[in-house]
Amino acid sequence: MIKNERKIYVYSALLITLVANSAKLMALNSDGIIARYWQFDIWEYGFQFLYNMAFCMVLLHLNLSKGKLFSLYRENKQWLKLYTFNTLLVMAAIMLGSFIHTILFGALDLPRLRIRGYFVRFLLSSVMTAVVIRLILLMRESKDKDLINEQLHTSYLQAQLKLLQEQLNPHFLFNTLSSLSAIVRENPDLAQNYILHLSKVFRYTLVHSGNEKVRVDTEIQHLESYIQLVKMRLENTFEIQIDLKPDILNKEILHLSLQPLVENAVKHNKATISYPLIVEIYEENNWLVVRNTLQTVASETESTGLGLSNLNERYKLQTQHEIEIHQTAEYFIVKLPLL
Repeated sequence: MIKNERKIYVYSALLITLVANSAKLMALNSDGIIARYWQFDIWEYGFQFLYNMAFCMVLLHLNLSKGKLFSLYRENKQWLKLYTFNTLLVMAAIMLGSFIHTILFGALDLPRLRIRGYFVRFLLSSVMTAVVIRLILLMRESKDKDLINEQLHTSYLQAQLKLLQEQLNPHFLFNTLSSLSAIVRENPDLAQNYILHLSKVFRYTLVHSGNEKVRVDTEIQHLESYIQLVKMRLENTFEIQIDLKPDILNKEILHLSLQPLVENAVKHNKATISYPLIVEIYEENNWLVVRNTLQTVASETESTGLGLSNLNERYKLQTQHEIEIHQTAEYFIVKLPLL
């Protein structure tokens, strides 16, 4: 329980008790209706007030203690047990309070009136306490969402930074510039196209830096630029197959999900005329599947800047689902949940 919640418990219990026992104060007016049946006694009122407040505190504690007591029933969605035990608690508190009251202050000529008084006060207290419990739970949910959003934002910024570092590291620049140099010598017109796609790769990373989710077709359009860079370098040894229906293209995935997976495939697998590297992208049971032929080769570079673990963490925080990773003798497969 956080410190602020303790204060809310005390202040709420105090306010609820004041409201529930306000009618008893009417007995101070000797000409009032209440005074005809109930003579005001400061000690009796003090007992009722403290007992009522203690009841509210216990009810709040039992229902708001995370992972235990009545909260456990709510967290496990065992609603029947939750309502049953709360009802039993209220009834037990009414009977116990009435019993102690009789021992301390004697019996009334109208014992039913006392029990009814306890019933009304504790029923009113229970309803108001339930409202407070709901408000506190909403506050917790809001705080948890803010925390998740903060974690997601931090994770996303780290992912973006790593991707930029990967793109700007000497190895990436060496491969890019080497390919560009060869293309310039052989085909200057093609070199312009290469530079155009390279700029699109960088632009997409930066322009969409504020968006966590993008449409699949937007991500595919960006991927096309990266694919062109790969094809200009690997030529006929690389092939990509994208088979997605229009309704799938309208769905969403996390920004910068596909390029790192294709980049991983290119970096860690050999590609030759005899054994070309084939990457497939398709939908399966509401998952976006990226599958590449498994032709592993030792790599001196680090894995992709985004990283499978980082990508998985982003999906877990944003969608409450994790990506799926499978490897067979022939394929390496990554499945992304469609949003």
